[in-house]
Amino acid sequence: MTPHPSRLRDRNAASVAPRRAALPVLTLALLLTHAAQAAEPYAEESTCAGYPGIALTVPAGWCAGLVADARDGLRMPRRLLEVAPHRFWIVDMGNWEPRRGRLLELRTDIARGQAGRVRVLATGLDRPHGLAKGPDGRIYVGEVGTVWRTPVGEASQRQDVIKDLPADGAHPLKELAFTPDGRLLVNIGSVTDACRGDDQKQPLPCPELAGAKPRAAVYVASFSGKDFALQSFKPMATGLRNSLGLAATTARDGTVRLWQAENSVDYTDVSLPAEELNELKDGASYGWPTCVSDEKGKAVPARGYEGRASCAQHVAAHAAWPAHAAPLQLLTAPKDMTTGPFARRLVAVWHGYRPSGHRIVAWRLDDQGRPTGAREELVGGWQAQAGVRPMGTPAGITLDAEGRLWIVEDRNKTVIVIAPKP
Repeated sequence: MTPHPSRLRDRNAASVAPRRAALPVLTLALLLTHAAQAAEPYAEESTCAGYPGIALTVPAGWCAGLVADARDGLRMPRRLLEVAPHRFWIVDMGNWEPRRGRLLELRTDIARGQAGRVRVLATGLDRPHGLAKGPDGRIYVGEVGTVWRTPVGEASQRQDVIKDLPADGAHPLKELAFTPDGRLLVNIGSVTDACRGDDQKQPLPCPELAGAKPRAAVYVASFSGKDFALQSFKPMATGLRNSLGLAATTARDGTVRLWQAENSVDYTDVSLPAEELNELKDGASYGWPTCVSDEKGKAVPARGYEGRASCAQHVAAHAAWPAHAAPLQLLTAPKDMTTGPFARRLVAVWHGYRPSGHRIVAWRLDDQGRPTGAREELVGGWQAQAGVRPMGTPAGITLDAEGRLWIVEDRNKTVIVIAPKP
């Protein structure tokens, strides 16, 4: 089955670029359509937190402001993080070609057009995606083949931490998330969409899951000592096609729960299969490639595995999300944030290419640290509207020290802030 061409881009299929010359005319036309959508600028109206206001649906009493865009040199931003007051670091992939990525710094205390507002801290990065602050105070960057760290300074001081990671296949991007006890979760995505080879066969068991270093897994890195040195790096959970959302929540009694947002197998169906939210357990298998979730969250055999595999042996999803929502990040607010629309919630970025995406959503956390209740839409109304806005392409989010939500859009090349109205 050939995935939808825009799905290939939204779902991080790095093989799009090498195969571009062989793409059929229809596929090229669709890709050009998406590029044209991204070129539609935001109409700037009033102000929000000192920035031009833009028309998005946000929580009552809040507003959306356009902080930066392609005019500031952004090309394909995927993550951002506040590293100090008025200083945000951004990983910008550049595009899907190797070694086009950069680590940038955005200074929000410098006006647009002035020197130093956006600085380049590192160049030649290989499809960087993950960005996280470690317990040691250093910033960790996930390239496709390496996780490295640097102290916060005027320039990056790269120290490779985890090397020789798999950089091939359809899902090479590395998502990073630290747990409250200082472990680092790392996504190692699958090589293929559904373990289907060039011969169109789907072997059972899937060879991608074999051996000491399986693909389609979440790995855990443990550190110790004065220099927070790496002690071990091993798979924690398997059967997870592409874990571009990883996060931890804490129950009232201190129990830590780990969560994964699954970008599920590509079908051409509008409503199948469901994307998933999974609670991660050590040693557990979550079903890829043999099992997926239906619209109600029931585990069912994936296409090509009907009558060949049982889903009972795998851990069922905690929740089913709309098909093709393309979750690209999970985030929880710091525990000292107790009020506001982002507090005590699990927040998810739905990048999308179907209408179910193009939004940022959340669920309240119960006393056990589990997301529960009705889905809340925090940022929406991102449908393309000529003269108003492009189709939304949220890829990454962070919360600053003031409790404001910051967003990067990859195809639209923007930084957006969601802030209380003045």
